[in-house]
Amino acid sequence: MSTLVVVAYDDGFQAEEVRLKLRKLQKDYLIDLEDAVVATKDDKGKVKLHQAINLAGAGALSGGFWGALIGLIFMMPLLGAAVGASAGAISGALADVGIDDKFMKELAASMKEGSSVLFLLVRKVTPDKVLEELQGTGGKVLKTSLTHEDEAKLQAALSAGQG
Repeated sequence: MSTLVVVAYDDGFQAEEVRLKLRKLQKDYLIDLEDAVVATKDDKGKVKLHQAINLAGAGALSGGFWGALIGLIFMMPLLGAAVGASAGAISGALADVGIDDKFMKELAASMKEGSSVLFLLVRKVTPDKVLEELQGTGGKVLKTSLTHEDEAKLQAALSAGQG
């Protein structure tokens, strides 16, 4: 079962910096992220979600490959690739994996302008090493499915060394 963690930052770029740090930790097998999305609110109050994975692009690539393969069998590889890429892009764009977009937009709408929010869906984590890396990055925990004790540890690590 995955754990939801939502952290708000006053800076518009801090959530992205922390997400990049977590991606590095994922490459070191210290955390397994199912989803990591950054929401920003610009000066005009518009909320934008920055997904980690472009599902439409991934779907088009996969669909193009399978379409070309099937097209080769029926002696029409270009048509097969085009139809497969189109179908893959559509199915990728319609697939919503991870954290619900509506939930993220609603929560991010309450942010102040020029700020950012990091939404994480975590499968597994090595807590002591990850908290050590997140030490002093700032941010305020908005929502989690962690225990109260673990949430307090996370907030303490984020706030460490902050004014």
